[in-house]
Amino acid sequence: MKPPRRSMLFMPGDSLRKIAKAATLEADCIVMDLEDGVALNQKAEARKVIAQAFQEVDFGRREKLIRINPLYTGMTYEDIHATIACQPDGYVIPKVEHPDQLKEIDYILRQLEHQQNYPSQSIGLYAVIESALGIVNVGQIAGATPRLRALMFGAEDLAGDIGAQRTSDGWEVFYARSAVVTAAAAYRLDPIDTVHPDFHDPEGLERECQKARQMGYTGKMAIHPNQVATMNKMFSPSPEEIDRAKRLLQVNQEQQAQGIGAFAFEGKMVDMPMIRHAERILQSAQIAGLLDISASQDQ
Repeated sequence: MKPPRRSMLFMPGDSLRKIAKAATLEADCIVMDLEDGVALNQKAEARKVIAQAFQEVDFGRREKLIRINPLYTGMTYEDIHATIACQPDGYVIPKVEHPDQLKEIDYILRQLEHQQNYPSQSIGLYAVIESALGIVNVGQIAGATPRLRALMFGAEDLAGDIGAQRTSDGWEVFYARSAVVTAAAAYRLDPIDTVHPDFHDPEGLERECQKARQMGYTGKMAIHPNQVATMNKMFSPSPEEIDRAKRLLQVNQEQQAQGIGAFAFEGKMVDMPMIRHAERILQSAQIAGLLDISASQDQ
């Protein structure tokens, strides 16, 4: 079963203290940053710190990711070669605009996995879509390589690229946000929503999480530890949702056994999209560790 990715917490790669702190939190994924979170003259030191963190820090069940620098910087290869021995769960690739970028990194990883005796495609890729060109090519990017695990939407950089002003409603990036989640669904990837920059705004974060989940996103990028708990809560099914989904699937099973196709449940006619939604609720609950589906099916 794939790991949960409700909260992806970014920490600067040049701070062992902050990385160790992140490992004590309930974030599903810890992203050790070599890109924007690290000054240019600290890149080499950050690579060493990340390698040290993999040796000394107990990350538990958390997914361990590294955000590397974009290909156009000329630092991508050094980032990967300096950290491949850590055997990270994956690399976060910023500013992805074309499928060939992922194919090039996929080729590099295939060679290095072989050299390190790692299982093939054991190291995942996580593509951040944060430019106009990235949005235009998002469908091709999503199908670039089976190594790809998630599409991550970067609204802040996108707004700057298209000359939009960021608003709390987010209509200026609504099309792009929809394009990313749709492409992710088409290729069975996890869609991860953009950051909420104001980490002193828990109410705004909760509203953003709710909106993103309604659109189909399954997680969000966190820039501060105090955002993690809200994300985990908002991207997990509630007890009421789990209970209703279980009851609906039970009734559907009974109706199907009697040869009845259409039926009413709690005052509404049930169709297949409702059944699939209930199944996704239980799958999400299982991934989040809130439900043992095999046990519930035996009851």
